[in-house]
Amino acid sequence: MKKRVKETLSILAAIGMPRGQLNERSALCLLAACDLKPNDAWSKASTPLIGITPIMEFAASYYRDEPYAPNTRETIRRQSMHQFCSAGITRYNPDKPDRPVNSPAAVYQLSPEAHALMKAFGSASWEAALAAFRRTAPGLADKYAAARNTNAVPLTIAEGRQIDLSPGAHSELIAQIVSVFGAHFAPAGNLVYVGDTGRKWGYFDDELLSKLGVQIDGHGKMPDVVIYIPDRNWLLLCEAVTSHGPVNAKRHNELQALFAGCSAGLVFVTAFPTRKVMPRYCGDISWETEVWCADNPTHLIHFNGSRFLGPY
Repeated sequence: MKKRVKETLSILAAIGMPRGQLNERSALCLLAACDLKPNDAWSKASTPLIGITPIMEFAASYYRDEPYAPNTRETIRRQSMHQFCSAGITRYNPDKPDRPVNSPAAVYQLSPEAHALMKAFGSASWEAALAAFRRTAPGLADKYAAARNTNAVPLTIAEGRQIDLSPGAHSELIAQIVSVFGAHFAPAGNLVYVGDTGRKWGYFDDELLSKLGVQIDGHGKMPDVVIYIPDRNWLLLCEAVTSHGPVNAKRHNELQALFAGCSAGLVFVTAFPTRKVMPRYCGDISWETEVWCADNPTHLIHFNGSRFLGPY
C-alpha cells in the first residue's frame, strides 16, 4: 500500500501538481479514480464514474486503517478533486454535464489523456506519455469546462448583458423569475442580485443596494433574486423553490434582519416551477408574502394582508 501511494505521489509531482496536492489524500483520490488496488498493475487502470463518498469508501477499503471522517468530504472535493479537474486529470459529471453543481449524484472520471498516462506508468513508454500529457494538459481544463458550459442556463439582464447560470432546475426557475415574473410584476424594475448554485454571486449590483441603505457582508444568505422597483420604492426578495423550501416564518425573519435599514419597502416572494409543487409547502409559507408559479405566470397567490402585492 505504501509503495503504491508513493508511486502515485511521484505521478502527481511529475505532472506538476502544487504542493497542496502532493499528499496521501490526493494520491488516494487518484487511485480511486483509476480503480487501482494495491496489487493491481498500473496497466489495469480504468475510468469508473465515481463520487466523493465512493472515493472515501475506496480509500478505507484498500489503503487506510480507518475511514475518513464524514466532514472530510468537502476537503476532498475542494482540495483534491477540484484541482484534478483544473489540471485535466479528471472530468466533472461527464455522463451528465447539466447535472446541478450541488447535486449529491455528482461524479468524476479520469480523463482519456490522464488514463493513457496512468496506464503507461512504470513502462518503457512512460516518459513519452508524460511529455504528451504535459503538452496537452494546459488546455484540458478549458476543453472540459466548455463542454459543461454548453448546458449553462443563459440569463439576459439589464442593458443587453448576459450571464450564464450553472445548469439545473434551480437555475432555470431563477431565470424565469427574472425574465417572466419580472416582466409581469416589475416591468420597470432594476435587477439587483441573482444567485447561482455554482457561484454565490451570479450577478450583484452592490452599488444600488448600498444606495437603498443595505450593506451585505457576505455571510448572510441572500435570496435567489432581488429586484428593485423605483417608482414604488419596493424591493422584491424572491426565493426559488426546487430543492429548498419557501419563505417560511424563519426565512422571513432572516431576510428582514439581512435587509434591515433598507429605505425601500420589502416584498417577499416564493416562486415555484408549477402549481402542483406548491401544495407540499403550503403549510410552511409565511403570511404577508406572495407566491408565484411559473406555469401560471400572470397570477399571484397572496398570503393574507391588505394589499395584493406590497410591503407590510
